[in-house]
Amino acid sequence: MPKKTLGAIELEDITKYRFPGNLKYSPDGKLLAFNATRSDVEKNCYHSDVFLIRDGSCTQVTYSMDASFVDFENDTTLILRRRTPEAQPGTTELFLLDVNGGEAKPWITLPFGMNRIRKVADGLYAATGSIDSEDPDAYKDDADTRKKKAEEKKKDADYQVVDEVPYWFNGAGFTNKRRTALFLVKTAPALEVRRLTAPKFNVGDMKVHGTKVFYTGNVKEMNQARTAKIFSYDTKTNKAETIYGKNDHKISTLLFFGNDLYAMASDMKQYGTNETDSFCKVSKNKLEPLCKPEVRLANTVGSDTVHGAGDGNFNDGKYYITLATIEDHNAVFCYDKKLKKTVLWEASGMADCLTVSDDKIALIYQPWDKVAEVYEMNRDGSDMKQLTDLNGEMLKGRYVAKPNVVDYKSEGYDLRGWVLLPQNFDKKKKYPAVLDIHGGPRTVYGETFFHEMQLWAARGYVVFFTNIKGSDGRGDDFADIRDDYGGTDFRNLMDFTDAVLKKYPNIDTTKICETGGSYGGFMTNWIIGHTDRFCCAASQRSISNWISFSFISDIGLYFGPDQNGTKGLFGDANTEQMWNHSPLKYAENVKTPTLFIHSDEDYRCPLPEGMQMMQALAYRNIETRMCIFHGENHELSRSGKPQHRIRRLQEIADWFDKHTK
Repeated sequence: MPKKTLGAIELEDITKYRFPGNLKYSPDGKLLAFNATRSDVEKNCYHSDVFLIRDGSCTQVTYSMDASFVDFENDTTLILRRRTPEAQPGTTELFLLDVNGGEAKPWITLPFGMNRIRKVADGLYAATGSIDSEDPDAYKDDADTRKKKAEEKKKDADYQVVDEVPYWFNGAGFTNKRRTALFLVKTAPALEVRRLTAPKFNVGDMKVHGTKVFYTGNVKEMNQARTAKIFSYDTKTNKAETIYGKNDHKISTLLFFGNDLYAMASDMKQYGTNETDSFCKVSKNKLEPLCKPEVRLANTVGSDTVHGAGDGNFNDGKYYITLATIEDHNAVFCYDKKLKKTVLWEASGMADCLTVSDDKIALIYQPWDKVAEVYEMNRDGSDMKQLTDLNGEMLKGRYVAKPNVVDYKSEGYDLRGWVLLPQNFDKKKKYPAVLDIHGGPRTVYGETFFHEMQLWAARGYVVFFTNIKGSDGRGDDFADIRDDYGGTDFRNLMDFTDAVLKKYPNIDTTKICETGGSYGGFMTNWIIGHTDRFCCAASQRSISNWISFSFISDIGLYFGPDQNGTKGLFGDANTEQMWNHSPLKYAENVKTPTLFIHSDEDYRCPLPEGMQMMQALAYRNIETRMCIFHGENHELSRSGKPQHRIRRLQEIADWFDKHTK
């Protein structure tokens, strides 16, 4: 009896999924709100709709209004954000929507580009937003002055002057002289806005506790410090205080147990910039490390079908509940005031964006056979249920390849990878294959839906992927590949390829393709200079030259020397060490036809990194092609414009097909 044939996942399906994000409970825990992002292929953009879950039932509450959910103003009122055609430049329009009925009503227009807003008391809020450090009081301008300044800026649109570093940031464009400021916002009886931080101060994390606003950050003078200080502002007394004024720790998150302040921080001395943050108790000019988690407290499982922003942790003064990455999947950890850890929930797949009420935990979860949906469980982690069905119809009747585990040993490590098989896989037939390498390097692949890899499987390829040394989820020592890029990691990948070929001998060894983005792009460039076992490669948003990368990337000045294990950027020994780890050095060995995918606004792995490698191949008459996406950044594969995401996949698919079929 012939096997049943299901429908195939199509290239364009990437624009048909709906991506939930920014999930939050109401203060009383009875309502759950979130955004869902959808593609508009014709207009080549995205739209955001707001949904509400009440008593287990999910309802869309915005339709014609292209708005995003910000927070709850109270138990029954949502704060929404949207931009109307008549909005003044550099402002943020906020609306209120009563969940019991009616249209969203204009609430306030903040005179700055808002990042976050947190309620202190009725009618009083703390907010962070963008300012120009050379015009820090522009938020006070009236409409005519704003219009005049906007017109003046248009005259200089053909020019960009920079005099500090970094002067750009991926996804934000040129950021020279831009700072993130802290504001105090009063909404009653009339709107009153006051900037609390100095013009050149950059705010990091911000938390409200009682009547005080606590925040991290540092003054940026020419060069942005990697370290941060901790401050507070009392909204009752209007007094600011420096809590921790030393420049010796990277600080990511502030939290409270009772009235005691804690910070997730690292001195970066043992494992460099990627070192896992420790729980540190904060007192006047004292940061006391108490407990270092064995894994990072965040989601680092990769996927291309999760768009949403949102919090990955929750802190109510009694507990700190957070997502964590364990090897190849996520868990929810709960820490009490003694920093005792309880694992509330753990499962294969990927979890993103977490919110907590008195008796429930909700998160966005994506297993291997579904696109992300909203799920809810009891606060103890039991009885998890799916609450939404945004994407079920899309995958109905479609073949989704199940990840098949391949365990192997390499360089003394027990490692794991997976294989996706085409539908009705026949051991008597020969198949082409694709090795897909994750970015980071401190991220992981897991048993979660990945459209890109499902697409290759749907097109008849055996797809294989793994977590090599340098990946997240196994602690700092395993993740540390400083001064070893292209060493242990490369040999792990070659051993994994051998293990897959041994388990699936009907893979055609003359038709194995390879691809990867970011760190995976670096590794693609490295692979083609060190082996010709792959019939073709697709290098995406890559690094080819650590020396040039260090001087042009938004993170290059610290990330380049840190990851190469050098003592700095200058001097023969340092440049030689970075050059030895640069794929461009080995371009004279390349024989593999290679496609390069890059974006001209990628400031993380800037365009010249791909250009250098592509030109080196073309100079030697090695078959190559480069597709440059205008107006896109490092997030092209995850949140690029819909038409561009389609074209990216088409470029890679055509390149693979050309060299295998």
